[in-house]
Amino acid sequence: MKIKHKKNYDAAQEKKEAKLTLINGRPRLNHLLRSRCRLFLVVFTIFAMAVVIRSGICASRGYALVATQEEAQQIELENERLRVEIAQLKSPQRIKQIAEEELGMIVPRKMYFSHDR
Repeated sequence: MKIKHKKNYDAAQEKKEAKLTLINGRPRLNHLLRSRCRLFLVVFTIFAMAVVIRSGICASRGYALVATQEEAQQIELENERLRVEIAQLKSPQRIKQIAEEELGMIVPRKMYFSHDR
C-alpha cells in the first residue's frame, strides 16, 4: 500500500512538473528571472557608460593640462626674452650712445672747481 501511494505521489509530482514546464505545448517562462536579467543588463550598461564617460573626461582634462603647461612654458620664455631686452635697453652704454648721436650731448671734460673759504 505504501508503495502504491508513493507511486501515485511520484506520478502526481511528474504531472505537476509537466504542467509547470509546459503550458499549451510551450515551455513556461520564468518572468522573474527574465526581469532580473534585464535589470542587471541595464545597471551594467549604465555602469559601463559611466566608466567610459569618466575616462573621456579625464583624457580631455589631461590634454587641456598639457596644453596649458606648454602655453605657460612659452609665456615664461617670452618673459625671459623681454627681461633680457629691457636689460639691454637700460644699459648705460646704449643711453650714452643715444645721448651723443641723437641728442648731440657730449661728455664734459674733467673740470675742477674750487671754492674759497
